[in-house]
Amino acid sequence: MYIIIVGAGDIGSPLIEIATNAGYEVVVIEKTTDRADEVASEYDCMVLHADATVKESLLDAGADRADAIITTTDQDATNVMVSLLAQELEIPAIVSVVHNPEHMNLFRQIGVNTMENPQRLIAESLFRSVDRPSIVDYMRVGEVAEVFEITVAEDAPISGMTLSEADQEGLLDEETLVVAIERKGTDSPITPRGDTRIKQDDLLTVYSGTGATPKVTDVFGHYEDHEEDSSEGFGL
Repeated sequence: MYIIIVGAGDIGSPLIEIATNAGYEVVVIEKTTDRADEVASEYDCMVLHADATVKESLLDAGADRADAIITTTDQDATNVMVSLLAQELEIPAIVSVVHNPEHMNLFRQIGVNTMENPQRLIAESLFRSVDRPSIVDYMRVGEVAEVFEITVAEDAPISGMTLSEADQEGLLDEETLVVAIERKGTDSPITPRGDTRIKQDDLLTVYSGTGATPKVTDVFGHYEDHEEDSSEGFGL
């Protein structure tokens, strides 16, 4: 695969590393001289010290044979302009970082695949690690729904039950699905069925249409979100 990466900053640099390590043919367009020189000396890829908002820069980068272009600069205006030029040059896949949520619709209207404000996503992930330590990993789906990983605790209400039994007991509502199970001693994830029994220490991948709320995570034996209000006992 031939990929053009625009920008070699905090987002672009690790992307360059991942793409080159995967064996992809990578061309980087970087406007800042020092960054361009650093990437050229560190990674096995072609680096153009140029302005990607100029069509000739994309042509020099091989836009006529590129399979994809990914814009990672910290300026939405730059990313929009590069995306529009990429469309004009008929690059098949166009992906861009979007820093201001208010600009998301603009990118979508012009048919660009987007990644919303990576810094905010990282911040949310760090906050979730403190706020919900029982959740190993998670991904937001739309505005509310989430897919997350959680380990079944010893005293979990669902431990020892089949999924059908858990459904009958009302432990899993219609918005909650267990989509995969990683179990010690098994070589690959288990695809759950109605008769699949949930065991202590199972690592579950769960989809919740209402998000990873305390009501949902309680089922798996994690109650950290029910700590009493810290104002109680202080005369407030």
